[in-house]
Amino acid sequence: MYLGIDLGTSGVKAFLMDERQIRIGSASVEIAVLTPKPGHVEQEPSQWERATDAAMLQLKASYPDQLGAVLGIGLSGHMHGAVLVDASDKVIRPCILWNDTRSHLEASELDGKPVFRRLSGNIVFPGFTAPKLLWVQRNEPENFARVRWVLLPKDYLRLWLSGEHISEMSDSAGTAWLDVGKRAWSSQLLAKTALEVRNMPALVEGTEPAGTLRAALASRWGMASGVVIAGGAGDNAATAIGMGTIGESEAFVSLGTSGVIFAANDGFRPLPQSAVHTFCHALPGKWHQMGVILAAADSLNWLATITATRPAALADEMGDTLQAPGAEVFLPYVSGERTPHNDALIRAAFTGIGKQSDRKALTQAVMEGVAFAFADALSALAKAGTRPSRAFIVGGGSHSRYWLKAVATALDLSLDLPGNGDFGAALGAARLGMIAATGAEPLSVITAPAIAETIEPVAALRPAYGERLAKYRQHYQAIRSVQN
Repeated sequence: MYLGIDLGTSGVKAFLMDERQIRIGSASVEIAVLTPKPGHVEQEPSQWERATDAAMLQLKASYPDQLGAVLGIGLSGHMHGAVLVDASDKVIRPCILWNDTRSHLEASELDGKPVFRRLSGNIVFPGFTAPKLLWVQRNEPENFARVRWVLLPKDYLRLWLSGEHISEMSDSAGTAWLDVGKRAWSSQLLAKTALEVRNMPALVEGTEPAGTLRAALASRWGMASGVVIAGGAGDNAATAIGMGTIGESEAFVSLGTSGVIFAANDGFRPLPQSAVHTFCHALPGKWHQMGVILAAADSLNWLATITATRPAALADEMGDTLQAPGAEVFLPYVSGERTPHNDALIRAAFTGIGKQSDRKALTQAVMEGVAFAFADALSALAKAGTRPSRAFIVGGGSHSRYWLKAVATALDLSLDLPGNGDFGAALGAARLGMIAATGAEPLSVITAPAIAETIEPVAALRPAYGERLAKYRQHYQAIRSVQN
């Protein structure tokens, strides 16, 4: 048996599978997000411990024999978070999360130093870890003075599980401290935030062993002692492992809370000015590129909140038949934007609203706006040298047939729906746990799911979508000029 533990922003999921990669069972426990000030988004790492423990006890209650047979554990988690730990392994302050924008000025300052783009291969985005530490140094000097270790969220969970200070390449690439081409911490980059390599965890590949389960936790959960914990992966790379997205230009689109177009690469091909993320993959000798939009399904969630409707009800109201864009245009920047704008301050907007603009029209505009944001991200990927011919599509928004057709048409890309099963980050983590524990050949473990259905672009609407995309791009420039 093999176990994947995925630390998400809204909860922890534990996924149990057998040696044939058949799902035995899973358990999920929600966790809360703290927003103490506008732009500040945090979590207490102690929540992660309690949620993981609760999920594991659920598995123990339902599958005690199978849990006792687990040989390997893999970890995945939300990226870029800053967990500050002192010399006694005590957490100093709440973790600053990936969608926290307080350090946008520090990010701009660091990005202005050419060494960051040259070595990390990326823009220093406000959500990355390095500018968060610079913000802490300047605004909470007493906390900064106590820092012995800076850990990413899943690697703090590893510390709790195993007592080890270890990370891996895919997650660490999102800190702005990694020399992504060399797959090693950069003392030059760390020095720009008054840190040293000694403040960073040791690095392994995602498929390698990275600690063993503490005896006390093994006993509490009814597991064997000495269970291997794999290096694991950041959430998007872990999803790619679950989807089998590891070959050159193989891709998936994630229509989740945020939106991602992820493409695997056999080499390191950075183009920072495109705002494409170029990170290490979870496999040795592999990298990947991502276009990231900050509010995909979250834009529909926002509309659902202000209309006192469930997101699923809004999606159902659209039906299955794609329509030409209406008068309304929506820019989905409720949390700012990464690819291609790197604009933490831009905010969402509707234009073209008239008396005819009912709830359904606004829903259509939101879905189209997200689809066009994906199109911007795909164009940025193409500039960075990656143009997939098709992609799997996953995430909660993929349950809407209308939205799938809108995204496929905006991207002019065939989108494959995976067959029944769980192909997300938790499965990817379990696969990495399996490889680390058994030494299995990765390509024999990391396979793509069967295709249940392919969503093709609606050819008759491609011209209308192309015209609206051009108008959408003009709207960004116009809105930015009045907001900034």
